[in-house]
Amino acid sequence: MQRILTCGALAATAAVAMAAGCSVQTAGTPAAGDAKAGGGPAHRTASPAHPPAATAAATGKKPAKPSAPKPAPRTATARPGRTLMASGATGKQVRELQARLRQIAWFGATPTGTYGALTVAAVKGFQGKRGLARTGTTDTVTWQRLLAMTKTPTRDELNGTAGGHSAGKLDRRCLTGRVLCISKTSRTLRWVNDGKVLSTMDVRFGSQYTPTREGTFHIDFKSRHHVSTIYHTAMPYAMFFSGGQAVHYSSDFAARGYNGASHGCVNVRDEAKIAALFDQARTGDKVVVYR
Repeated sequence: MQRILTCGALAATAAVAMAAGCSVQTAGTPAAGDAKAGGGPAHRTASPAHPPAATAAATGKKPAKPSAPKPAPRTATARPGRTLMASGATGKQVRELQARLRQIAWFGATPTGTYGALTVAAVKGFQGKRGLARTGTTDTVTWQRLLAMTKTPTRDELNGTAGGHSAGKLDRRCLTGRVLCISKTSRTLRWVNDGKVLSTMDVRFGSQYTPTREGTFHIDFKSRHHVSTIYHTAMPYAMFFSGGQAVHYSSDFAARGYNGASHGCVNVRDEAKIAALFDQARTGDKVVVYR
């Protein structure tokens, strides 16, 4: 019997979904002002004591014309400024752009100094989140906003040998044996062998509706070219540790950073690092997920 595992498998009922390693997102309840059509008090209007025509006849005055409703205000989008960098550009400033975007989790790859598709996607995400025109090019407005939110990158950050945040101390459960030590606070996965950190990578988790479970687990199944049968999306280098939840590479995480979430899995955006980890980790290795 073939064993099929998916990240966040849907089910007909919440009970079945939880057993399958999935949380079902329920539809939002109607707002307080949403009454049933044709029925509730919110739809009732009182009849005027003196109709406009009768009042006008008694006073000899013409009834006032109703004023036209004012149009709803539109959400303003800041106009782009002068273009500083765009797709195809290369150089030190592009590398700095990538390092700064990486500090705030928009750029997942190692800074290269080449303005490619990943950089365009990261800039678009950053712009859209802050109400700027989603052009994918770095103009003066985008650049100034990014400078205000980040610090000058260190040499290690420019070279991609250091991230924008500290992973903190290891959980005590990660100090012995072979462990995938995953911190929700620092949003990092560290590959640890007897307390020695061999590799560190950025990760993201499920949303509040599909949370990644916390606790001590073990890798019980590995699938290099896994594809979700529910969402029909690729889950390369998948290492399942709790039902349908797995550690795996996510191209969406690589492109959009933390402007998104998984269906409960632990997403990794550095493909080279997760590929190396997949080759080194074994079935039965410990997985610790904690805050």
